[in-house]
Amino acid sequence: MRTVTISGEQKFLLDLLMSVQTEGLILQTTAGQQFVLLSMEGWQGFEVGESADFEQEVKATSENQALMAFLARRSRSGQRVSMAKVKQQLGLR
Repeated sequence: MRTVTISGEQKFLLDLLMSVQTEGLILQTTAGQQFVLLSMEGWQGFEVGESADFEQEVKATSENQALMAFLARRSRSGQRVSMAKVKQQLGLR
């Protein structure tokens, strides 16, 4: 993935980016193609491997201590979003 720097002269884009700081946005073309725009503030990624062997990927993922700790913390947080709510938010009903 590449990074594009938005200059202060591109006010429309800056305003759009500022509007998604707390909640993401789905951008849709007139042809119906959709894109997700959201802030990566607080986002955390994990390296799990690049094997074409699924069993090896599962093993590598389960051995990733940082990922397992993150998932354990997240599951204790109690914050859940139902599939119905996700569909509603995405306009899929």
